[in-house]
Amino acid sequence: MASCLRLFSAAALLLVVVLPASADNAHDALQAFGLPKGLLPESVSSFSLAVNGEFVVELRAPCYVQFTDLVYYEKTIRGKISHGVISDLSGIQVKKLFAWLSITAIVAHPAGRSIEFRLGFLSEKLPETQFESVPQCRAKAFPRGVFSPEELLPLPVSEM
Repeated sequence: MASCLRLFSAAALLLVVVLPASADNAHDALQAFGLPKGLLPESVSSFSLAVNGEFVVELRAPCYVQFTDLVYYEKTIRGKISHGVISDLSGIQVKKLFAWLSITAIVAHPAGRSIEFRLGFLSEKLPETQFESVPQCRAKAFPRGVFSPEELLPLPVSEM
């Protein structure tokens, strides 16, 4: 009987810890952990957070967001969150030159008001202000009409 009670208690604890939170709470959770809410796009459909900091974010569909660089969000994003840090991150890639690189960690630097993105052994810091608002997702990297034909032409010598 005692072992059944322990098993029931453990199962109840697990359910309390891993129950999905509402999609809006994903952005609130980022802020509660000292990170800006704009690190995730608006298309979050579900979010779960375990007591050890492991999280899963589900988006309605994979999508792209243009920050300083083009960023690709997979439908499922996973990682581990603690105050000011997301580690073991999967599901987010950034386009650098001609290659897509996986973002493996995100670190907030409050003193410098910057966010550091780690891409394996590489890293880049960007101003925190770029991530203050929740970005809109696009289904395609470059939707029709992004560039007008005039923008593709070289500048006249007088404008250089």
